[in-house]
Amino acid sequence: QVPLVESGGGLVQPGGSLRLSCAASGFTFSSYYMNWVRQAPGKGPEWVSSISPAGGSTRHADSTKGRFTISRDNAKNTLYLQMNSLKPEDTALYYCARARNRWSTLDYDYRGQGTQVTVSS
Repeated sequence: QVPLVESGGGLVQPGGSLRLSCAASGFTFSSYYMNWVRQAPGKGPEWVSSISPAGGSTRHADSTKGRFTISRDNAKNTLYLQMNSLKPEDTALYYCARARNRWSTLDYDYRGQGTQVTVSS
């Protein structure tokens, strides 16, 4: 098992911000590309963001570009997602995932249970 545990979700008003965290253990976190993925009710998984092992390169889905920022702290084995200017359509279960290959988006070998983000007034 490769535990990935997310936290930081909740209910936020449109335009608000949240910071998600993903604590990793059981593997060499700093060696892996990591992703954030979300899944809204009744929809399939949607890739959100990816980050390189050292954190120097990132990629974001067009739907979140300019609003979300992925980062990592390899000393703490933790992945982050800073979400600003949240919209109702961002409502979903967000989970972190360990990419199977570099820059693979929805191809991952481990994922966490997720943390719920609800954007509503």
